[in-house]
Amino acid sequence: MEHEFDVVIAGGGLNGPALALALADAGLGVAVVDARPADLRASDAFDGRAYALALASQRLLAALGLWGGLAAQAQPINQVRASQGHAGEGAGHFHLHFDSAEIEEGRLGYMLEDRFLYRALLGAMALPRAGRILHRAGTVVVSQTTDARGVSVGLNDGTVLRARLLVGADGRGSGVATRAGIKRRGHSYGQIALVAALDHELPHNGIAQQLFLPSGPLAILPLPGNRSSIVWSETEDHARAILALPDEAFLDVLRPRFGDFLGAISLAGPRFSYPLGMTLADHYAAERVALIGDAAHGVHPIAGQGLNLGLRDVASLAEVLVLAHRRGEDFGTLAVLRRYEQWRRGDATLLAYGMDTVNAVFSNDNPLLRAGRALGMGLVDAVPALRRGFMRQAAGLSLDPMPRLLTGRSL
Repeated sequence: MEHEFDVVIAGGGLNGPALALALADAGLGVAVVDARPADLRASDAFDGRAYALALASQRLLAALGLWGGLAAQAQPINQVRASQGHAGEGAGHFHLHFDSAEIEEGRLGYMLEDRFLYRALLGAMALPRAGRILHRAGTVVVSQTTDARGVSVGLNDGTVLRARLLVGADGRGSGVATRAGIKRRGHSYGQIALVAALDHELPHNGIAQQLFLPSGPLAILPLPGNRSSIVWSETEDHARAILALPDEAFLDVLRPRFGDFLGAISLAGPRFSYPLGMTLADHYAAERVALIGDAAHGVHPIAGQGLNLGLRDVASLAEVLVLAHRRGEDFGTLAVLRRYEQWRRGDATLLAYGMDTVNAVFSNDNPLLRAGRALGMGLVDAVPALRRGFMRQAAGLSLDPMPRLLTGRSL
């Protein structure tokens, strides 16, 4: 059986459905091929996995009609505090302090749990616009063949989907990229991220903490109520040893790093882990193929920018495709897709190498680097214009040109 679509998206995590909704709202027919069954992604159970949404990303969700149903579950990020230290010092003296009151938009961003965001995306794909969206959950793209008129996409159940464009939103090991002959480069950080949610005795007041330790950074991110999510990077050997510990022993290792500024802490859900590395695709586009999200770029989670980078891709690619479609162009051609690549590649590459440098500079205990780090962070903190520039960058407000969806406007 062969079906006709404007766009087939391989990957149903977050970026794929967001792109599908943006394109469907503009009148395009889209198929989303999702390897995981929908009920596994949209569980009601709290597990602590959450995202730091930049303000621009929140505006994209508003433009897609999703934010009204998500706002009540989101925790505003009012401040960000960053410092360097050692285990046993905790989050004490801060070398860098960002306050949302200093920028006119009044918000740095929001923390939002994965379960709420994916459920909203899944529900939106089932609304009347779903006449333009086919969601194929529990299936995988196994082949792709391009020709002058489009691309034929083979699924593992024998179905063939025919479209003008195939978008790879299928992660760092993107099969779409591999089959298109797009190579990638990168390296491992020799670190593993430990992720968990914590209950704590004292309120966090919407303050996100970033503590740089010699073995890797520890982010403490506010969730609704007296609860926070942590992303704790450790060297691989040490992280594996910590992962093997029972819950209370895990907390015993964490407490000297976390400190007591939020009072007593306890685990609020399961623990997760994933290896850390940087990976960049050599190209974001080929004939009839485009890459978004981790399929195009995987970065260190220091600044929590992974999903935000992906949503920047979504906004940029959707705008390029919709405008080309309205002009009567064949948007699956490389000539059109290069507009998207030129728009996104510089920003993503700069951020990826920026986070790479920050991790290299901060994940050590060299006394000279330590002094230089403190001086640099103190300088940024002391100069209001520099501080506001960093805040606007983190909030996703410094792109030029800014895609319409990231300003909260529909296409």
